[in-house]
Amino acid sequence: MTFDAPGGSRPALTRAVAVEPGKFAAAYWGKAPLLSRAGELAGPDGFTDLLSPDAVDELLSRRGLRTPFLRVAQQGKVLPAARFTGSGGAGAEIGDQVIDEQVMRLYAEGATLVLQGLHRLWPPLIDYSRRLGAELRRPLQVNAYLTPPGSQGFSTHYDTHDVFVLQVDGTKRWRLHEPVLADPLEKQAWGGHADEVAATAQGEPAMDVVLAPGDALYLPRGWLHSAEAQGTRSLHLTIGVRALTRYAVVEELLALAADDARLRATLPYAVDVADPDAIEPELTETVEALRDWLATVEPAEVAARLRARDWPSARPEPVSPLAQLDFVAGLAPDDRVRAREGLRWQLADDGAEHVVLRLTGRTMRFPAYCAPALQFALGGDPVRVGDLPLDDDADRLVLARRLLTEALVVPAG
Repeated sequence: MTFDAPGGSRPALTRAVAVEPGKFAAAYWGKAPLLSRAGELAGPDGFTDLLSPDAVDELLSRRGLRTPFLRVAQQGKVLPAARFTGSGGAGAEIGDQVIDEQVMRLYAEGATLVLQGLHRLWPPLIDYSRRLGAELRRPLQVNAYLTPPGSQGFSTHYDTHDVFVLQVDGTKRWRLHEPVLADPLEKQAWGGHADEVAATAQGEPAMDVVLAPGDALYLPRGWLHSAEAQGTRSLHLTIGVRALTRYAVVEELLALAADDARLRATLPYAVDVADPDAIEPELTETVEALRDWLATVEPAEVAARLRARDWPSARPEPVSPLAQLDFVAGLAPDDRVRAREGLRWQLADDGAEHVVLRLTGRTMRFPAYCAPALQFALGGDPVRVGDLPLDDDADRLVLARRLLTEALVVPAG
């Protein structure tokens, strides 16, 4: 996936890091922070095309924003939503809509505003996060932080996901410290290591930098950080990259292990589970049974479970329902379609007569002779309906209409 930039089309990652993707993967991904200055990055000047102060005003006042798409923090604590939400007015029938004047008052008093889930709300970020996520093959989440002059929204902490910080407006000072827990899992949030985090934060930082508009900072999960706005307000984006870890593989293996009779065996009658000597032979036998069972595991079984776990975390590009159905109604062989960006799919044989198309949360069956046409239509490049490798235009139109109504392809161009 690429974005359009002066001088041609470039990977989306080059908007966030100033080294080529191969070097980033080898030297920084999951290992070390990377500071990239505005003049080193590809793409438009700065990040205001993704989100601007004017866009923040629009989101807060004219888009009917509701919780949890806004958090407000002051002096390191998240404020109750009731402080800045209320009735949506006549016809809305909701009680948690953001009240713009209350938000303005809190911000003027020094609170930090956190706009959450912008990868689902704001069109430029919907598009950019989808393209970056496709390159990284990971689901993303995008938040924006608006901090008043001289304020710090949150105390030193770490995240359990990798982060790209994109400075949009104003300046912000970032202090980074090395992890107290390397590669933390989602269930190992920093609150469980609060004392270690606080003590480490008192020491000399590993990096102490001020980000200006257009600068970017990559932070691997676990790195301690705090950020403070300087002389003016600060607006920055954080793109969080959800980790898929070896521990996740272990969790799926344990789920599969329930099929093994030896591992389901009951422990001996009246065994004292608090006695290490009583447990030692059971542990030895269990480890042996687990080792024997692991030798029988097929990678395809684990991959299927990881697919079910991972695919629902990311959504493909938006579909325009009315325009899509209008296109279907007038579909002709000369029309062109393309696979929906970000669509996750696998095609597999299902006996001699059918193939199965696996998608996020569902499967579809097609006659086996449709397999080449499916691979052609979903391959990524725009295709002419009349060029689908089927016997005649009638079959081509039937398949194309189904792919369009199932939102697997969209009109090209």
